[in-house]
Amino acid sequence: MTAPELRVGVSELRRRPGNRMQLDRSVPLGPLAISSSSIPEGEEVLLSATLEALSDGVTLSGSVQVPWQGECRRCLEMTSGVVTVEIAEIFKDRTEGELGEILPISNDSIDLGSVVHDAAILALPIAPLCKADCAGPIPEVFPVITPETAEADPIDPRWASLGELRFDSDPSE
Repeated sequence: MTAPELRVGVSELRRRPGNRMQLDRSVPLGPLAISSSSIPEGEEVLLSATLEALSDGVTLSGSVQVPWQGECRRCLEMTSGVVTVEIAEIFKDRTEGELGEILPISNDSIDLGSVVHDAAILALPIAPLCKADCAGPIPEVFPVITPETAEADPIDPRWASLGELRFDSDPSE
């Protein structure tokens, strides 16, 4: 269900093409997550946009600021930030036979819920970093194990005799 703050009446705006309306809304989107980053519960997303009336619809242009948190992909420490994503959409009265994805104007109002939701989820970092030069885990705490220093897996005694098997023939023959 869309937050009531994201339902905007456009009847006055549509009276004359070229009319503009500024929107500044702060709305909670609830917990959204992808991969290892998420919008925490209770955090608010900030929408700053301009609506402009067209002869047959309304344009929306602006930005959405999305607070996020997640695990750094290198050191696995929790990190957070705010990402800003630009949005631009067109809302029209739905007509029969019209192809493509049309964002509808219904009852002289537009619903920005899906636009803000989609922009927010697509803005989340897929593999976040705590800082650009993150070196990864602390070597003293999390040593890097190379193949030379790694212990070999124990061999199943039922298959141990296969390790002694040698072929005398040359494979090119």
